[in-house]
Amino acid sequence: MQIAPIALHPAAVPVTVDADKCIAHKGCTVCVDVCPLDVLAIDLSKGTAYMKFDECWYCMPCEKDCPTGAVHVDIPYLLR
Repeated sequence: MQIAPIALHPAAVPVTVDADKCIAHKGCTVCVDVCPLDVLAIDLSKGTAYMKFDECWYCMPCEKDCPTGAVHVDIPYLLR
């Protein structure tokens, strides 16, 4: 079984979360729940979501379903 690579540099991953808008500290887990690859997680110490594994299908439910608009998926130019 192969496991996705851990995202070592948060700025270089396709899914970013605006910490000022994220309400994970209030119990929100929408982005984590809708991700079909389970690459998102909640950082309990910061109270925000983040991309734990550096693998993404650019399917967009995390961005579309986020109630505060905190999640952004950066789709590579060639996939647009």
